[in-house]
Amino acid sequence: EVQKKVSRFNLQMDISGLIPGLVSTFILLSISDHYGRKFPMILSSVGALATSVWLCLLCYFAFPFQLLIASTFIGAFCGNYTTFWGACFAYIVDQCKEHKQKTIRIAIIDFLLGLVTGLTGLSSGYFIRELGFEWSFLIIAASLAVNLIYILFFLGDPVKECSSQNVTMSCSEGFKNLFYRTYMLFKNASGKRRFLLCLLLFTVITYFFVVIGIAPIFILYELDSPLCWNEVFIGYGSALGSASFLTSFLGIWLFSYCMEDIHMAFIGIFTTMTGMAMTAFASTTLMMFLARVPFLFTIVPFSVLRSMLSKVVRSTEQGTLFACIAFLETLGGVTAVSTFNGIYSATVAWYPGFTFLLSAGLLLLPAISLCVVKCTSWNEGSYELLIQEESSEDASDRAC
Repeated sequence: EVQKKVSRFNLQMDISGLIPGLVSTFILLSISDHYGRKFPMILSSVGALATSVWLCLLCYFAFPFQLLIASTFIGAFCGNYTTFWGACFAYIVDQCKEHKQKTIRIAIIDFLLGLVTGLTGLSSGYFIRELGFEWSFLIIAASLAVNLIYILFFLGDPVKECSSQNVTMSCSEGFKNLFYRTYMLFKNASGKRRFLLCLLLFTVITYFFVVIGIAPIFILYELDSPLCWNEVFIGYGSALGSASFLTSFLGIWLFSYCMEDIHMAFIGIFTTMTGMAMTAFASTTLMMFLARVPFLFTIVPFSVLRSMLSKVVRSTEQGTLFACIAFLETLGGVTAVSTFNGIYSATVAWYPGFTFLLSAGLLLLPAISLCVVKCTSWNEGSYELLIQEESSEDASDRAC
């Protein structure tokens, strides 16, 4: 009964932050193409800091737990973690002069995210047990304050605002221009580039939907019969899951010397599909640990597909691109978790592994989409077409 109520309350919290999170993420990342990448980083950091302080106050004064929803709304209104990471990805892409650098550096961000997530998961229990919730949230707030100070005073921003155009623009015009830039992201592209952009967006979102949606099911599956894992084995399984960030980064670093991005994405998708199928039939602890092995390259498609997307848009459209990705990931994340939890609840009585078999089947969608991309003669040399297109458009603008 407690788990049912907690699950319902978690769903209410996710939904309460969904709409403001979608709007703020889309707006902040889109305008970063003109106002700089630091602005969404700063605002999302301020929101995270305010959320941590609010949680600390809730614990200290023992306010009703329903007020936790306010913390979700505050964080989403200022831009949630997808806003921050989207700005980080765009910032890194701005610094890269070579196409190979984009894949490696995006992989580094994903690796650092996984490393910090794993270390936080291992240490948070000790912090809460020794210091309590109040001091734990206070430590988080202090860390976020240090991060905010660094962004404000020490982080440079390569994107410069074209102030002469934006100063004379009203709020309504600016809001219309915001969606106009997203429309022009597809409108200005050539037929081939628009086709690649749509296919790659579909690929990354369908893969994200499956991987994020199935992630919470692992613990429920491991707790259930016949595995009946205790907290120790659950910790080992979570550690192996976090290790995929490191192994995926090492895989990208090594594979990038001998193969193209799209081939690395295929490896990540098919190994993840294999892991899903093995998990569906895992009935012993040894089989479950062996099923975790194919997941070591699960993060590879995330990094590689983001890099591929960044290579088919102009340098002045990176913020708009990552705004679209973050918007779709925020919407898809909430939808995926709710969908897969519902499917697992409906099928656990007659076959607990059905959800994992379904996930393996759904991964055929991004695999087929990538096959279509490959059939369109995708290769590293195709970027020359984009460079020539940009050069011709810039020359025509100067002539006008």
